[in-house]
This record gives sequence, structure tokens and C-alpha cells, in this order.
Amino acid sequence: MEADEAVETIQREMTAFARRARASAGRMHPELSLVSYTLLGHLEESGGCRATDLAAHYALDKSTVSRQVAALERARLIERRVDPDDHRVQVLHLTAAGRRILAQVTESRRTAFRERLAGWPREDLERFAAYLVRYNAWSPESAGDEAEGR
Repeated sequence: MEADEAVETIQREMTAFARRARASAGRMHPELSLVSYTLLGHLEESGGCRATDLAAHYALDKSTVSRQVAALERARLIERRVDPDDHRVQVLHLTAAGRRILAQVTESRRTAFRERLAGWPREDLERFAAYLVRYNAWSPESAGDEAEGR
């Protein structure tokens, strides 16, 4: 397979993966979109952050994040708290309900991945995981480092 053909296959398959992920998110929890699930996951990992930090992290428009945050607040899955270091700043945090739903969806997704990958040899799983980590770690800055042999 030529490099261009391989890149086209990767692009096509990653697009199919993204579509499947969006569809499965809706089935696992009808009120929780893939974007909402992702935002909740980031809030859990980070221990809370500002909405502008979410927008920057995911390279999303602030209005998009604002709509998602408003929906998550209405569902009582997140709450705003005043930053103790800067009282002008509000930090988003998961509520107890948000943690419960995130844990449920995460476990459902974990089960689905395990089922889908059940027949894969351990070596293939490890290689696939390493490739995904490498792919997701790419940034314009790291591309410059790679080109310079760093």
C-alpha cells in the first residue's frame, strides 16, 4: 500500500470511528452528547477549569462551549464555583450527579471497547494503543522537533 493510500484509509477509518463514537454516546446516555461526555471527562481529569480553558483545550468556539456548559448546568451535571485565588473567575466542576453519569457512560464505553477488541492479540492491542498515543500527541511544535531530529 502506498503512503498516500494509507493516509486516505486512515482518514476514512478515523471518520467512521468518530461517527460511531457520536452514535454510541447517544445510546449510552440519551441526554449526553459525545461533546458533553468529553467535557465532563476533562473536568474530572483536571479537577475543574474555566469554560475558556475548555474552549482552548478542544479548539472549540467559545459560544459552542458556552451552549454545552449551559446544557450541562441545566442538567445539574456541572456547577460553577468561585476560584478561591481570583474571585472574579468561575471554575466549572462536576456535581455528584455528573460524576455518577460520567462513571456509568465510561464503564459502558469501556465494556464496548473490550468487546470490540476481545479477539485481538495483546501485542496488537499494545501497538494500536502506542500508535493512538503517538497520533494524539502530535502538535505543530512537535512536528518541528521531529523534522529536526529531536
